[in-house]
Amino acid sequence: MLLDVKEIFEYLPHRYPFLLVDRVTEFEAGSYLKGYKNVTYNEPQFTGHFPDNPIMPGVMIIEAMAQCTGILAFKTQEVKPDGTSMYYLAAVDNCRFRKPAIPGDKLEFEVKTVNNKKGIWKFECKTFVEGKIIASCDMLCAERKV
Repeated sequence: MLLDVKEIFEYLPHRYPFLLVDRVTEFEAGSYLKGYKNVTYNEPQFTGHFPDNPIMPGVMIIEAMAQCTGILAFKTQEVKPDGTSMYYLAAVDNCRFRKPAIPGDKLEFEVKTVNNKKGIWKFECKTFVEGKIIASCDMLCAERKV
């Protein structure tokens, strides 16, 4: 384990119920990050999505991948957010969902840096369950002063 949830708090402003990364398991500055989230039935989204057939909303999987990109960007720069800037999701392209995520799944995230120019980061993102890809996208994120 590289970062546990307490250390993730240092890189992301998100907290329950919207922190969607439990651990970071691998990291290479400027290159990639791997992490995961354990999906449990107790999470608030399952009361309405869907009560008789709980499925993790796709937008939450995208958000989890975006949170991983934020950690990758800040750790690459060797800085921790200090409240003077924000890291925004700017675009999601080529998004595909191949299989739903359900309670009991361990979502394994892999985000790779494609490039970074003037605070605009481009990433390739993938989510796996049991080694099989369930979601993927290309993502743009922007760092901006508050």
